[in-house]
Amino acid sequence: MTWDVQLRKGVWLPQIGWWLDAQTRTPRSFVSHAHSDHIARHEEVLCSPATARLLHARLPGRRKETVLPFGKPHELLPGVTAVLHPAGHILGSSQIHLTAEHGTLLYTGDFKLRPSLAAEPCASPRADVLIMETTFGLPRYVFPPEAEVITGIIDFCRQAIADGATPVLLCYSLGKSQEVLRALAPAGLPVMLHEQTLFLTRIHEQLGVNFPPYREFDAKEVGGHIVICPPQPGRSGLLSRIPSPRTAVITGWAIDPGAIYRYQCHAAFPLSDHADFNDLVRFVELVQPRRVLTLHGFAREFARTLRERGWDALALGQGNQLEFSLPS
Repeated sequence: MTWDVQLRKGVWLPQIGWWLDAQTRTPRSFVSHAHSDHIARHEEVLCSPATARLLHARLPGRRKETVLPFGKPHELLPGVTAVLHPAGHILGSSQIHLTAEHGTLLYTGDFKLRPSLAAEPCASPRADVLIMETTFGLPRYVFPPEAEVITGIIDFCRQAIADGATPVLLCYSLGKSQEVLRALAPAGLPVMLHEQTLFLTRIHEQLGVNFPPYREFDAKEVGGHIVICPPQPGRSGLLSRIPSPRTAVITGWAIDPGAIYRYQCHAAFPLSDHADFNDLVRFVELVQPRRVLTLHGFAREFARTLRERGWDALALGQGNQLEFSLPS
């Protein structure tokens, strides 16, 4: 059994003529989720229903779409079957599991093994070949319990309001903002959303996600509110309209020393929509692949870690092409 896997601004599988998360326009690509670094104006796409809806909102235009619910087998072409499984990264994020004469292959896209407040639970189907993202592929990236992080975020917001400041939580508008909004529910504090965050949150509601009360950002009435918005450089954009902002960035990179200086904010909280180091290792153990190809972040380092633990692993993209045979 042989899979030919190439990396060219996305993963290319020439034997079946499909790309996986191609970053530039292609004839046909699987789209794992609707973050901007995973989408392009492809002629044909395969994705989950929620990703299709978010893709329409973020990248309007005409294209052929195969919208595939999780767990439903689809004949991609004769002899090749595709099944999508939830990735736990953001709403609609999916992994693709391929079965062909080359054996089985699982591509994760971005994924999060820990439960999310705004995404479907991550699956871990078995596969011969695993292509996985390794954004946080170093041992130092082990996140604290999410309940502990959320408590810290709520305490930060309450203290800011008590001090007469406006807490501003800096989160990506798609995925992280919706998770943070849901996490704030126990606080019972009023929340305002940046216009882009508001737009995408309303789409989540149309797709069946429930949120605590919120309203659109209004500088005239911002006092006493929590504001959720995308990262803003310095005091530009929305931040320039808030008299006394107290900012906190919400990102897995908050675990790095000096994160508040890197992001120029008052606080940083390590709440991530990616798997941490321990969950990357755990995911490999669950999938039980014969070969692992790592991608993004600390790909080379994590592949080395896997080899040290007895796995057959390589970092994808160290050469332009990787071709290998699996023992029968």
